[in-house]
Amino acid sequence: MRKLLIATHNLGKLEEMQGYLKELSFEVVSMDDTDIPKEWRVEEVGQTFEGNALIKAIITGKKSGMLTIADDSGVSIDALNGEPGVKSARYAKGTDKQRYEVVLEKMKDVPDEKRTAKFTSVIAVYDPMSDQVTVTYGECLGRITREPKGERGFGYDPIFFADEIGKTYAEATLEEKMRIDHRGRAMQKMYEILKRFP
Repeated sequence: MRKLLIATHNLGKLEEMQGYLKELSFEVVSMDDTDIPKEWRVEEVGQTFEGNALIKAIITGKKSGMLTIADDSGVSIDALNGEPGVKSARYAKGTDKQRYEVVLEKMKDVPDEKRTAKFTSVIAVYDPMSDQVTVTYGECLGRITREPKGERGFGYDPIFFADEIGKTYAEATLEEKMRIDHRGRAMQKMYEILKRFP
C-alpha cells in the first residue's frame, strides 16, 4: 500500500485531514512516522495560501520521497484589510488564544455588520514519482464574534461564526465543521482526485 504523508505539525489540522483521508487506499502517515527530524520545518515564505501549500507539499515530498499532502489556510477579515490572511498562524507570538485575542482587541470598535470574514484553505498534493503537483481550494464565509465561544477546534475557531451552521467553528461538532468548513471543501475536492491516483 502506498503511503500518503500529511505535511503538518499542527495536531488539530492533522486530525481533521486524517478524517477526510481514511477511506482512501493509502497508508496515511504523519510527520512523526517519517525519518525527518522532529525539529525540521519548512519556512512558509509564500505570499499566498497557494504558494505556501505548494512549498510545504513539494519540499516535504522531496525530503520524504512520499506522496505528500499539505494545507495552507487562514482567516481574512474585511475590517482588518484582509488580515491575518496568510500570516494567520504567525499573526502574534504565543498561543492560538493570544492570537485571536489580538484580533478581538483590534476589532473592539467594529460594528457587527462590518465584522465579516472568510476562512480560505488551499490543499496541495505532490507526487515525487511523477514530479506533479495538484491543488484544490475551499472557503467558508462568516463573521468575527465579540468574544470566544466553544471549546472545540483550534486556531481562530472560537471567534469565527460560520453563517451556514449558525455557530462558531469551536461550537460545532467535528462532523458539522467538516461538512461546511474551508478545509473540508478543499479536502472533498482533493479526495476525488486522490481516488484516481495509482
